[in-house]
Amino acid sequence: MNVLPDPDTQPEFYRDVPLKRLMAWVVDAVVTLLACVVILPFTAFTGIFFFPLLFLLVGFAYRTATIANGSATWGMRLFSIELRRPDGTQLDAGAAFAHTLGYTLSWFVPVFQLISVVMMASTWRGQGLSDHVLGTVMLNRRALRA
Repeated sequence: MNVLPDPDTQPEFYRDVPLKRLMAWVVDAVVTLLACVVILPFTAFTGIFFFPLLFLLVGFAYRTATIANGSATWGMRLFSIELRRPDGTQLDAGAAFAHTLGYTLSWFVPVFQLISVVMMASTWRGQGLSDHVLGTVMLNRRALRA
């Protein structure tokens, strides 16, 4: 049963969400980069040679852990948005992993990332490709508490 807010009758849940997602993505990328820089000395600086892989793994762990514990990354929380399942509940660890896996795979297939961005900008609920597949949606947190 889908209990997500209707974008026509409750637009406050979706207002500015695509822009907020972009700004949250930038914050999350910076957080991931800083975490990698902190980790680098613990690899005896050999992490420099596989930095893209380190960034990928740290980013995957960061996104999965933060989404599993509050349905939003730190960037999403900063901009007051969070992911919700089709039944309106927060994402658990399995759903957070699946969402992060879909996000990560879309970066490996650039056409999927392009489709995802176009979908976020043009669909009623602003869902990306992995959101559409999983049935998740990004909502304004303030609207959830109103």
